[in-house]
Amino acid sequence: MPNVKLYVDEALWPAHKPALIAALPELRALLCRDLAVPPAACQVVIVPVWGLADQPAVNIELMILPRPERTAEKLRALGGELRALIGPVAGGASVAVRFASLDPETYVALK
Repeated sequence: MPNVKLYVDEALWPAHKPALIAALPELRALLCRDLAVPPAACQVVIVPVWGLADQPAVNIELMILPRPERTAEKLRALGGELRALIGPVAGGASVAVRFASLDPETYVALK
């Protein structure tokens, strides 16, 4: 279950909206492959934001349930792949990636 939000600086949004939206299926496929989840387990959205000029223009935040195979090394590698995918379609903007693990004992999802 990856819950993924791409926060995109509003200054980039008008020019790169179509390319960013078009990249979502590939982004989800990458998550499904690397995290071993089906597409139905993913929630992927883009949120235009207004931020400070000295912050990365794109911030990808992933909330995932922990698994033994989801090591810090594997997540760093996935983060690098996400940056390589999204950076070019965001016009070469800087991309930050952050992972957070959810507590499986208290996490509840209704779909």
